[in-house]
Amino acid sequence: MLTSAYLQLSHVLQTLAEIPADEIQKLTRTFYPLTLIAGNFFIQAGDIPCQIGFVVSGLLRLYYVNPTGTDLTKSFCPENHFVAAYSALILKSTAQFSIEALEDSLLLVADYSQFTQLCAEHPCWQTINHKFVEALFIKKEKREAELLIDDATTRYQKFLAEYPNLDKRIKQYHIASYLGISPVSLSRIRKNFQPD
Repeated sequence: MLTSAYLQLSHVLQTLAEIPADEIQKLTRTFYPLTLIAGNFFIQAGDIPCQIGFVVSGLLRLYYVNPTGTDLTKSFCPENHFVAAYSALILKSTAQFSIEALEDSLLLVADYSQFTQLCAEHPCWQTINHKFVEALFIKKEKREAELLIDDATTRYQKFLAEYPNLDKRIKQYHIASYLGISPVSLSRIRKNFQPD
């Protein structure tokens, strides 16, 4: 299982940049396996994070808790995605949101300082890191536009497109939280919704 996990990570990374074989070997020295049981946290709000993770299997949810105690879902992180509290990592500050396993999950995790050291050693890692940052910026901008411009039905359609088949794995109130609507409103949308 471990060998296949590293192969999975290397395959995803090689879609971002050409990585020499000797650099691929460094993955096993930089990333280590971490198992999270459903309900466990990768990071909790208030922690100072020091790791980035790659989801081999399972599903994580990134969410804020507002002053009234309501949780607001920022995003979901299924297989083959990287997960971290990036701003807090870069600023060495406390995370504003929590990252919780919604399913039993296997991650490959790297200490962020070791990952930045890896990036300094070969241009392929710098390219990968640059593409991470670009992808994060694009995702953030799209998410802001959805919340500011789109109606709830359009947001639901975009959720289904961005996270195919995830609606069957996620509780409805988590989806509603992601869309910024009540579970009742989501039920109404789902009832009337006819996919294209």
